[in-house]
Amino acid sequence: MEEKLLDIMEEICDDGAVREDLDLDLFEEGFLDSLAIAELLIEIEDAFHVTLSPTEYDKEEFSTIHKIEQILIGKGVK
Repeated sequence: MEEKLLDIMEEICDDGAVREDLDLDLFEEGFLDSLAIAELLIEIEDAFHVTLSPTEYDKEEFSTIHKIEQILIGKGVK
């Protein structure tokens, strides 16, 4: 799961630096904004066959790779 998520993040952020620190705040570092988060939700849903509603989570829950992994684990993704 982690490698697939990192591939998605690298594609959306257009920067391999997202792989270097999985606790890096993606918003503070400028890797994600509101448009990128919408794209990320779609890519995650397609890749992991889960449904993620934008109203279900707040920005903080998507601020790091590790936090996104926890959301996916909560959805039953392995």
